[in-house]
Amino acid sequence: MSDFIQLSTSQDRPIGNTPSPEPPDDGALLDAYSRTVTEVVHEVTPTVVHIAIKGLDRRGQSVVRGAGSGFVFTPDGLILTNSHVVHGASAMEVTLQDGRKLEADRVGDDPDTDLAVIRVRAQDLTPARLGDSSLLRPGQVVVAIGSPLGFQATVTAGVVSALGRTMRSRSGRLIDNIIQTDAALNPGNSGGPLVNSRGEVIGVNTAIILPAQGICFAIPSNTARFVASRLIQTGRIRRAWLGIGGQNVTLQRRLVRSLNLTSDHGLMVVHIESGSPADLAGLREGDVIVGINQQTIGDVDDLHRMLTEAQIGQPSALDVLRRGERLQLPIIPGESRVRVEE
Repeated sequence: MSDFIQLSTSQDRPIGNTPSPEPPDDGALLDAYSRTVTEVVHEVTPTVVHIAIKGLDRRGQSVVRGAGSGFVFTPDGLILTNSHVVHGASAMEVTLQDGRKLEADRVGDDPDTDLAVIRVRAQDLTPARLGDSSLLRPGQVVVAIGSPLGFQATVTAGVVSALGRTMRSRSGRLIDNIIQTDAALNPGNSGGPLVNSRGEVIGVNTAIILPAQGICFAIPSNTARFVASRLIQTGRIRRAWLGIGGQNVTLQRRLVRSLNLTSDHGLMVVHIESGSPADLAGLREGDVIVGINQQTIGDVDDLHRMLTEAQIGQPSALDVLRRGERLQLPIIPGESRVRVEE
């Protein structure tokens, strides 16, 4: 008698309707999502403010010139917002969630990161909690709160669409590590908080791309925490300055090979401010900067990243191409004075 394995067939299965598994309870999932958003809004909304920029019309009467959002982050009335909301403002009025309207003073302003700190004189303020933006992941649920088009305490929800984006500030510098979200933002949302599911502010809403929909950006909370602390101490962020205007250029391959360059890009000098560190160092228009302090410079953004506060007043060395030759020019960077067109 031979051994064999008996395989089951469809005829071996019970005849009749087999009950299908229960579908997932989508209603319970949606309720949980709704509760999360509601709890976040309940916790964070008391910290959110509306900022009106005041000015005088031709008849000398006070009028609103612009508006934005912000949020309280200390109990004594410090408010974080965008630089482009308050930059150059001569008078600001902040409306709290309880209806109080208070005059505000600018504590500090950094156009290079589009962040600013203002202050109101008030008691019993509820501060927001700043979270750790380095823990964010794409797909994470986020909530935006602000005053788009003057509609105070407007709530939108979405997800983190991407991390590590870059965005050009109004001063011309590149802002790194930007958060991209599809939580709907509109004019007036600028400066409001982007919040995670734990009610922590993980970003400062700053920009939208028109006419695209669902492409919005926020400055990470870790950047905001660093910048705000410096603004409170000194009113500004110190950065090094050379005093040049530059244009990104591509170098000839033959030149790259013959001079052993690590990049085929550089920054051509097209303007030098009189009396600037670049002028004193002997830099000339037409020179191409390819490095500073043995760090490769491929474009203007590379140079901006190198010109930190630590470089101010410190002897440095520019790696420069001039008429096919490679030169090293000693230079002492000065301190930047940001100028932004109003």
